[in-house]
Amino acid sequence: MLKQHLNLKLSQKLSPQQIQLMKLIQLPTQAFEQRLMEEMNENPALESGNEDEFEKDAYENDSYDEYDNDDNEHIDADDINIDEYLSNDETPDYKTQINNYSDDDDDRESPYAAAVSFHQDLINQLNTFILSENERAIAEFLVGMIDDMGYIRRSIADIVDDLAFTQAIYTDEKTVERMLHVIHELEPSGVGARDLQECLLLQLKHKTPSEYVDLAIDIIENQFDAFTKKHYDKLAQKYGVSNEQLKKAIHEIEKLNPKPGGSFAGSSRLTETVVPDFAIRINNGELELTLNGRNAPSLHVSRDYQEMMQTYKVSRDKSSQQKEAVQFIKQKLDAAKWFIDAIKQRQETLFVTMNAIMHYQEEYFLDGDETKLKPMILKDIADLVGLDISTVSRVANSKYVETPYGTKLIKEFFSEAMKNDQGEDVSTIEIKKILQDVISEEDKHKPLPDDQLAEILKERGYPIARRTIAKYREQLDIPVARMRKKM
Repeated sequence: MLKQHLNLKLSQKLSPQQIQLMKLIQLPTQAFEQRLMEEMNENPALESGNEDEFEKDAYENDSYDEYDNDDNEHIDADDINIDEYLSNDETPDYKTQINNYSDDDDDRESPYAAAVSFHQDLINQLNTFILSENERAIAEFLVGMIDDMGYIRRSIADIVDDLAFTQAIYTDEKTVERMLHVIHELEPSGVGARDLQECLLLQLKHKTPSEYVDLAIDIIENQFDAFTKKHYDKLAQKYGVSNEQLKKAIHEIEKLNPKPGGSFAGSSRLTETVVPDFAIRINNGELELTLNGRNAPSLHVSRDYQEMMQTYKVSRDKSSQQKEAVQFIKQKLDAAKWFIDAIKQRQETLFVTMNAIMHYQEEYFLDGDETKLKPMILKDIADLVGLDISTVSRVANSKYVETPYGTKLIKEFFSEAMKNDQGEDVSTIEIKKILQDVISEEDKHKPLPDDQLAEILKERGYPIARRTIAKYREQLDIPVARMRKKM
């Protein structure tokens, strides 16, 4: 049985404009510039640059109710207040603005050398081999399967099937294996390996034979598991060699590249430059914060579109085509005005948030000592600036600040608090830094296990559990004691 009833409830709903503003706040400088160009391409009523003829847009109506309309809702041209889109202000907006950045922030284009891709270089090397048409097709297919690290992650049987289904090349495993050996002759040495063990073996076999190279080959070929677990005593006993001889063989292995494709890809890939969104400088003992000028573009509403509004206003006979045109112009002018306001709000949000972070961590920014970073969570800054935690998160995420101590990722300044032996709150960053220092100073012949590291930190005033030490060590990408052992 169907029934009707009323249900009252309160709910929060973000408008499309609020959602777009949150997306703008989240964008770092380079992505923001791209978004800016997209908006200008889509909206002809939005222009950039300082024009002496530009008149300030005087559309300052605080009501944006029209944005709640559906895109398909009809706007009657007769209901549009034309005067809201016209201006009598003789002072352009850009003449009243002050940029808080220097000429050093101007765009500079760096020339890049054209580079041959990793895979193209391998194809070029194949041209030095005498191969049949079918063999060359298989070899080029194998090159195409090599990932950026230099490995082929498919088995021979799977490759045979892939050739048949995707290239209509029908062959057998023996032929593919033979072509794989050709790939293994290419540079860099070790490319085309199917696993780490094969990669290291290929590189060792390309070395000039010697006592220690031969021993290294035997170790990788027959005792790879013991080597990876650093059971050096077992290896020395197995081969009947001294620790010094084993050390020299291990040294031959340590000189190898476990990612043969990585070095080539890294050198040929275009350099990615981090563009800091903020800059902090010390002036007479005081911190100064500036927002990257590329985040403060000079935008204005097109004067041509305003003149179209003026033409419509003074015309006596308003045709249906003119009414349709003015409806389109209104939408574009509204969108341009909102986007300009959103940019200004983004600038203000970025600046006040970073300013709060800077003053919260003032001791660190004055001397660069990471142990002086105070415990700081998103809520601390959100309470200071009166913004939502999610907004602060968007500002801190994927943005960088230039400091006297290097360019830093802002979210790295946030950390949880822990108690020291005095009952004081200390940052987990401080504890990680001390842990890192202790491990760097340890005897690598007898590296410290986690329980001993916990004891050392406890002696220094940081009562940390062993499992917490393990967690921090993993976050610092430091292996367990056994894997840190050296001959």
